[in-house]
Amino acid sequence: MDVASLILLLLLAALVWYWLDSLRALEHARDLGKRACDNADVQFLDDTVARVGLELVRDESGRRVLRRIYRFEFSETGNTRIEGRVVLLGHRAESVTMDPYQIVS
Repeated sequence: MDVASLILLLLLAALVWYWLDSLRALEHARDLGKRACDNADVQFLDDTVARVGLELVRDESGRRVLRRIYRFEFSETGNTRIEGRVVLLGHRAESVTMDPYQIVS
């Protein structure tokens, strides 16, 4: 095997790793968003999250990890769409936030 083939194989392996890691992170972010909506007693709309940001940062131990930012939408009445965000640092939840909404009784 020549060097070019080895580099191509390593690049392909890195792409497959990134794709699988991104799928795991997406599923984890979806679960966190759904759980936040369940805890707030609001509807988690579309049963999905969308990645809106990606950056390479250092975690608290100094290792480089990916920070992924996802957005999701929820509704308190079913008539509005309000945005929430999930921020993952590696595969650990850094924050889950929801825009303010009016509590309807």
